[in-house]
Amino acid sequence: MEEKQATAGELFDLLWERLAEQLGTAATATLVRRATKRAAAEGLPMVSVNHNTLNYEYKVPESWRRAAETNALRSLRELAKELGVLLTRLTGPVVVEQLEREPRFRQSGVSFVEASDRA
Repeated sequence: MEEKQATAGELFDLLWERLAEQLGTAATATLVRRATKRAAAEGLPMVSVNHNTLNYEYKVPESWRRAAETNALRSLRELAKELGVLLTRLTGPVVVEQLEREPRFRQSGVSFVEASDRA
């Protein structure tokens, strides 16, 4: 039986969870905000991150929660690429390599490494 493709929203949930486990929510929020600003130049809908008194919360565009939303996946792929650049600069290759090994990201074509940088 074929597994259904994850939505961009589900993939972002997974990304946030993985990063928060390794870096904490404050660092994750900061990196996502910076990557979002860089990726927003494409003009695609992006994630917003807010801080309330206790923790960080994010909100993905509504389109990211719909199945087979091509622009949503394109936005997430662009965000992942920008996030990969920041993560590599700040943490070296370790975090990016762990994210690259996640099967759900690979199945959806979400990569944190520029195609030219892949070995």
